[in-house]
Amino acid sequence: MATQEASPALCNESTADAIQNSNKNTSATDLPELQEEAKSDTPKDSQPSDTFGKKGYASIKKEFLLTDYKPSLSSEYISSEMKSKIVAKEEKVSDNLSQDRNENEDGDSCDNEESEPPQKKAKLKGRNKQRPRNERIEAKDKLCPAIKENRECKFAGNCKFNHDKQDFMSKKLPEIDGNCYVFDTFGYCQFGLTCRFARNHLADDLQNLVKDEVYEKMKSKKKFLNELDGDTRQKLWKKKYNFKRADAVTKDVQKNFRGWGDKESGKEKSWKETFQCDLTNNSNTPKCNTTSSANELNSELLSHESDRGAPLALNKQDTTKVPSPCDSESQNSKSEEASNRYMGCITDEEIIRIRPDENKKVDLKNKLYLAPLTTVGNLPFRRICKGLGAEVTCGEMALVTQLLKAKQSEWSLIKRHPCEDIFGVQVCGSYPDTMTRCAQLLTETCSVDFIDINCGCPIDLIYRKGCGSALMGKATKLEQICRSMIGVMGSTPLTVKLRKGVFDDRNVAHQIIPRLRDAGVELVTVHGRSREQRYTRQADWDYISQCAIAGAPMPVFGNGDILSFEEANLHMETHGVGGVMLARGALIKPWLFTEIKEQRHWDISSSERLDILRDFSNFGLEHWGSDYQGVENTRRFLLEWLSFLHRYIPVGVLEQVPQRINERPPYYIGRNDLETLMASANCADWVKISEMLLGPVPPNFRFLPKHKANAYQ
Repeated sequence: MATQEASPALCNESTADAIQNSNKNTSATDLPELQEEAKSDTPKDSQPSDTFGKKGYASIKKEFLLTDYKPSLSSEYISSEMKSKIVAKEEKVSDNLSQDRNENEDGDSCDNEESEPPQKKAKLKGRNKQRPRNERIEAKDKLCPAIKENRECKFAGNCKFNHDKQDFMSKKLPEIDGNCYVFDTFGYCQFGLTCRFARNHLADDLQNLVKDEVYEKMKSKKKFLNELDGDTRQKLWKKKYNFKRADAVTKDVQKNFRGWGDKESGKEKSWKETFQCDLTNNSNTPKCNTTSSANELNSELLSHESDRGAPLALNKQDTTKVPSPCDSESQNSKSEEASNRYMGCITDEEIIRIRPDENKKVDLKNKLYLAPLTTVGNLPFRRICKGLGAEVTCGEMALVTQLLKAKQSEWSLIKRHPCEDIFGVQVCGSYPDTMTRCAQLLTETCSVDFIDINCGCPIDLIYRKGCGSALMGKATKLEQICRSMIGVMGSTPLTVKLRKGVFDDRNVAHQIIPRLRDAGVELVTVHGRSREQRYTRQADWDYISQCAIAGAPMPVFGNGDILSFEEANLHMETHGVGGVMLARGALIKPWLFTEIKEQRHWDISSSERLDILRDFSNFGLEHWGSDYQGVENTRRFLLEWLSFLHRYIPVGVLEQVPQRINERPPYYIGRNDLETLMASANCADWVKISEMLLGPVPPNFRFLPKHKANAYQ
């Protein structure tokens, strides 16, 4: 649904209305204390000279500054917990005032020294936990999947879904204006009647239409990669997936690994010998020098390859004649025997592990790396960044325990679009055995170019389980995890993402990085903040430079506070990093990749920004679906992204270029109505933008931002 840009004259007349709360049902007068709260936290915009060039605020040209704007807080966009706190405080203040009034009338008022200190303001900071969910459609109001696909329902009268097409259409929400992106792109919309754009591909008899030419062209192309197949899911559910290789490697590393600086002969024990011994039934009796040991090992490997669907020996009766790998005579005839039994390329990596320096090298140096971003770094957003110049992408953080349980919501985080030519998966865990099993599972069932270990997540829930940044306090355990994972990943590289450390006063990354390099890690990324800092204060790039020196010759990427090509150039040239990873900068300004590549400031127009949002909406409909649930999922993730995107200040509005990531934008008007709307920090205005692209919100719709600071205006 296209949006017309307003002329500058119209913009000047409606600037305050475009930014103020658009919610008709709720106003700041509902909670007077909220309005006082907003005023107290608002910069003093009534004095232009105070705002112009004020420390901590971006410099805006005077003609765009709002000098008399007073924000009002909409109570709908704060949590119920915060509402109750503010109302309770308001009641307490009113009680105190009435009590003071009574005491003054009696002449018994206390001195100032004995009076109670003033009440602290309830600050709108932190996360909105337990955010309310929007209403879901009941099963009886959903169309049966079999009826939607014109099949016979095998549950017949016991089916909980609706089987009457006419009844379903009468209860369905009004359709959204515009064409169905899925139908136009692929020639067929699998959502049929349930699609919110169904009028584009429904016949008069409610049959789903097909564009034959487009469908024939697109049906052979895969929409997404890394989807969990049913057979693997069943094996994981029933705990029948063959993890013997991962378990043997984990046991081997635990047996031989002694930590930092250990170069004893025990550590250099033959990988082939230990791996064979661990796979035998009786591990207490070494059988590495016997023919039966080799035959048992070969049987294990063949059965394992059979589970994976890999090519097996052409002549199975010859497998009993495999000579012992430890026998020197049989070693001489190994290639001849193998050539008689196998077809194609012959490798021995199942028996003799690949050394770290033999792993496949993924050249990431000087490439633009989009950070793995929880919630907002979904597949549609990564597609947007790929189109704007990102070269390396990584999936959202996935918990290894949930991946091993075949939880569908977790596997959706590692889906890959074909346009992502260099793609990695980030995993989070705390135990060597589960991490190694997950590494084996991913390399065997998924298309990944590298696997990344998350050692930087500061969230309490993750930290308390020993995952994320907690691993930085357990360097020996982290090194053991890396060695075990590398042992099963074959030619797939392993990377690690770190912070400076756990505590502000103790940086440990420079001590951990050499250990990871020696363990075989291909690349390390350092976020220049500690876990205690979270995302406050500026990133410490001098310390990142120290880490880059400690990790040489392994490439070390830097991450933190990059919002312009000048900052990226500065860090690449002066801090010795192998590349930069973009996180919040890409959320606020996804065209930052283009600016870095073209070495320019892009004064992107509001219509171009709306086109990017429209592409995201279309990609979301393709990814999550074009039915009711898919549209609302797309809307929710779009609103989450807008909570970052509104912080961007257009180049033409800035007095001083470039914008800094830690500079707060003052209240200003844009060069047209749409640009002003996009600059609003009001959740209600974000909902307006979503309605331009995805139609009106459903009844009783509610959205609460993840962070309280985004909702106070």
